[in-house]
Amino acid sequence: MTTVFLVDDHEIARAGLRAMLGDAVEVVGEADEPSIAAELILERRPDVVLVDVQMPGGGGAHTVGLVHERAPDVAFLAVSASARPEDVIGIMRAGAMGYVTKGDADTERLLLAIGSVADGNPFFSPELAGFVAKAFDGVAEVDLDPEIDLLTDRERQVMIELAKGSSNPEIAERLGISRKTVETHVGAVLRKLQLTNRHEIGRRYPHLGE
Repeated sequence: MTTVFLVDDHEIARAGLRAMLGDAVEVVGEADEPSIAAELILERRPDVVLVDVQMPGGGGAHTVGLVHERAPDVAFLAVSASARPEDVIGIMRAGAMGYVTKGDADTERLLLAIGSVADGNPFFSPELAGFVAKAFDGVAEVDLDPEIDLLTDRERQVMIELAKGSSNPEIAERLGISRKTVETHVGAVLRKLQLTNRHEIGRRYPHLGE
């Protein structure tokens, strides 16, 4: 069963998420502040962390950053009332795998999103898909570097391997990292480049596979 950790500064919001999730996942903890959340997440290592974007103490992006410094394989799904481009792009750049707005987060969609990010695949509420795609194409109202510059050094290494057609086990062996970490990096690469599957990397950047 997928394990989930909840991070939201509103107790009512956390209770609501617990009620929505029911017995479909195992909630292994919750916190209302980034630094405390990071400590507990690193201790319990859930499959997916549901995190609010706007919180005291640095917000959701700070939580993601604190955890990913030591555990980049932990998947984050932002669940927020905000649909502002700066909030969505900010937490994506921090390392979140997906973003669901609270207005769109019924039980079915939330569980679908959790399953998706747990498998290393990005997930966004439909209302966000359009502007997210535009943002990563360099739309002016969102201050972003070119798409390749969004990738970390490790993600670029994974991207090159994907362009060569390497499988996850092959990438793990060549880069000396775990398969779970490879899955996390593959998901991040696809999300940041706004691609739907790994095979599109070779088609878009054929020179990388040479």
